[in-house]
Amino acid sequence: MLNYVPVPMTRVQLGRVLPVDIWTPDGRLLLRRGQALQSEAQREMLATHQACMTETDSQAWHKSLERSMRAMRQAGVDMSEIARAPMPTEILDTDYLEGRDVDGGWLDLQDILRSLLYQGARAATPLPRLEGIEQKALALLRHDPDECLFVLFQALPDLNLGYCATHALLSGVVSTLTADKLELAHADQTLLLRSALVMNIGMARPQDGLSRQHKPPDPAQRQIIAVHPPTSADILRGFGISNDELLNIVQWHHTPDAANLPAEHLTSLRLLSLSDGLIAKMAPRISRPAMTPLGAAKSLVLESTPSTAVLRPAMAAVLGFYPPGTYVQLSNGETAVVVKRGARATTPHVASIMNDAGMALSKYVYRDSSEAAHTIVKPLVSGVNIHISLDKVRRLRQQHGL
Repeated sequence: MLNYVPVPMTRVQLGRVLPVDIWTPDGRLLLRRGQALQSEAQREMLATHQACMTETDSQAWHKSLERSMRAMRQAGVDMSEIARAPMPTEILDTDYLEGRDVDGGWLDLQDILRSLLYQGARAATPLPRLEGIEQKALALLRHDPDECLFVLFQALPDLNLGYCATHALLSGVVSTLTADKLELAHADQTLLLRSALVMNIGMARPQDGLSRQHKPPDPAQRQIIAVHPPTSADILRGFGISNDELLNIVQWHHTPDAANLPAEHLTSLRLLSLSDGLIAKMAPRISRPAMTPLGAAKSLVLESTPSTAVLRPAMAAVLGFYPPGTYVQLSNGETAVVVKRGARATTPHVASIMNDAGMALSKYVYRDSSEAAHTIVKPLVSGVNIHISLDKVRRLRQQHGL
């Protein structure tokens, strides 16, 4: 779960923009960054809803406050006035943690990556930050790939979290796991993850806006989509990245067959292109429903080409037909969430979260979908409107040795 910290409402001034998103403790967005607190009544409303911010934003905001207070001390401002200093309206890029500093999990890392992607070409010290995110992601992935998939697939429908960062992490994880299954070199796996993290840095904010848009992209937005791969590559060159393979993967990830690249570069490029398209299909939009994981997996195999004939089945096998974090209906009528991949693509380990009458279960019940009484009838992409506890899932997996 993403960690939330209370907002110091008494230190927020009316009429001054907020540099952070404001949430409820259970993750509902109350106010977007860039908006201002307009009245005391609005302050009271936010206080009533226990206004929070992400831990990442909290640490960065307080770091910017410390910098402001330090400047006031150096200017000789009275200490009593410094103690009453309001929260600043600006957070610098350098106020944010690097990935290696994160004590939390995937959603904390997602929050840090979103900040870097939003800053784009203006990001300060981007390479150490990117390296930190990459190292933390690899460590979390190696520790528990099923939990990784669970958390990120749970996050994928939550557009308030910032689709661009969730998409980047999930595309990177899927392509990296597939590269491992294909026994590609460790260096190739690392390169794939880094490429995925930044492939859409040229359109991060528009990507998030498009995910919440009620209508299809207009011509100007289509142009942004069309040019974002080379734009992203140019931003990375501006960061000082000179790795030709990474730059080529980013620049051609939408058109791998048009890339005139060395053969050793093409496998990584095609893997990232496949995972990018796959996650996009499974991601919901306001303007269209998501494709089921089963449908996405079938499309992987059915749309095979000679250049991807080996890659597609490997990626489908890595995810299975029902990836961790997605929902299924069982033959006994229960609704379940997938908690771990199984021995076969069609038989994952699941936890029942709703009974056959559609009532939420206070205690999750383990089901082995390879058993006849608990076979999967169909995947679900809607109709499950209950909060899933990662702690409960962890305990269930531990109890059953998963």
